[in-house]
Amino acid sequence: VQLQASGGGLVQAGESLRLSCRASGSFARIEGMDWYRQVQGKERELVAGIGSGGRTNYADAVKGRFTISRDNTNNSCELLMSSLKPEDTAVYYCHVFAFAAATRWKHFWGQGTQVTVSS
Repeated sequence: VQLQASGGGLVQAGESLRLSCRASGSFARIEGMDWYRQVQGKERELVAGIGSGGRTNYADAVKGRFTISRDNTNNSCELLMSSLKPEDTAVYYCHVFAFAAATRWKHFWGQGTQVTVSS
């Protein structure tokens, strides 16, 4: 499974950004699709996740500001980030838990996309 993430960039506080991630390759099923973020020197943390049935979960820090969605037909997910704050600055990683014949159930990570929010 290969994950291609896009949509990061530099914005001012209060603005919005949309991150996109699409899975490609040989796989039979994708269960969870998530976005994590990491600040240099800190552990990677879960930002938002969405299950195959559409159930979502969010980190407390982003509840009410971020919205995750997925398109199972296109094996993609998006993270709409609104009312961005400087503390949202991080590298954002797309993550999926997918089943493929060669790897069975496995975690896969995208390459990361930088989000920078200026004050």
